[in-house]
Amino acid sequence: MIDRIIEKQIRDSFFRGKAIVIVGPRQSGKTTLVNKILEDYGSESLFLDADDPNVEKLLTRPNTMQIESIIGNKTIVFIDEAQRIRDIGITSKIIVDQFKNVQLVLSGSSAFDLAQQTNEPLTGRKRSFNLFPISWAEWQNHIGFVKAEQDIENRLVYGFYPDILNSPNEANIYLRELAESYLYKDILMYGDVKKPDILKRLLQALAFQVGNEVSLRELGEIVGLDPKTVDRYISMLEKAYVVFRLPALSRNLRNEIKTNRKIYFYDNGIRNAAIAQLQALPLRQDIGQLWENFIVSERLKHLNYNNIFANAYFWRTTQQQEIDYIEEIDGEFFAYEVKWNPKRKVHFPKTFTDSYKANFTTINRENFHDFLT
Repeated sequence: MIDRIIEKQIRDSFFRGKAIVIVGPRQSGKTTLVNKILEDYGSESLFLDADDPNVEKLLTRPNTMQIESIIGNKTIVFIDEAQRIRDIGITSKIIVDQFKNVQLVLSGSSAFDLAQQTNEPLTGRKRSFNLFPISWAEWQNHIGFVKAEQDIENRLVYGFYPDILNSPNEANIYLRELAESYLYKDILMYGDVKKPDILKRLLQALAFQVGNEVSLRELGEIVGLDPKTVDRYISMLEKAYVVFRLPALSRNLRNEIKTNRKIYFYDNGIRNAAIAQLQALPLRQDIGQLWENFIVSERLKHLNYNNIFANAYFWRTTQQQEIDYIEEIDGEFFAYEVKWNPKRKVHFPKTFTDSYKANFTTINRENFHDFLT
């Protein structure tokens, strides 16, 4: 069991009059984490798996008396895969409002239905957490600094899903299964996707463009879709925690790129599995892309888990001046160039320096630890 950073935050949120909602990609460890917490409560807790049709039926629009019968004398109710239950938000509101001594915990494998169903009914009545695949900080804490350093090349290729870390000899098998079934399951179930093969081709196109600006029109030409449909498919991949977008920073200059986005994968292993490239790092031509995806995705986890509120961007001009990654925190800008090779010289554009008065740092193989931990 790899200790998760948000475990303490979740524990500290118990019995404060709010439902706890945990969302994240499939196989990221949500059920394992909650069950670990519930071990401390023994027979006081009730585990309900919404993948079970009988549980789904029981929890679909029950009245207050029926809910009371289901809960009994339990003080903690954990509903796993809660997005499967119709109107779970309304049922959750009844539990929070009418059963003050009961802590409700909901988990879901996507942001599709669970977020939509709970947002309005549980306004002011919930505390939400994201659980991503294992973070670099969690992995380093688990195996130690030296072993983590020795393992960095494997993580750039295979990523951080718990099954991958716990079964390294079967990493290829688990990654293919994740990429071909689990990650598409929610999209195909909730996203009304008419052409799943095109969705896979789009994911492959995104994988090859990691670190580059992404044009919806160009992606559409590659996979045979109009830009509006491409945008909808990317939104679904975001809701399923497969990819996320990084917008362009544009505040002052007329020649700044404004509309395009960069798109990164939440996990390097999924990116590599999507294009069937799992060869070792010394044999690859895309080390720069893997390193940039790793740094940006791990930084996202770090910010999220530590409740650091930052607006994240990239920056580029029509003259091809660029900065890989930028954060705006409390009105102050921090600019980062991401390079695998520590000896690579970096020059930050004077145009950006003059306009944004930012702090500049290069993140490389030797100094990345503080940035991610």
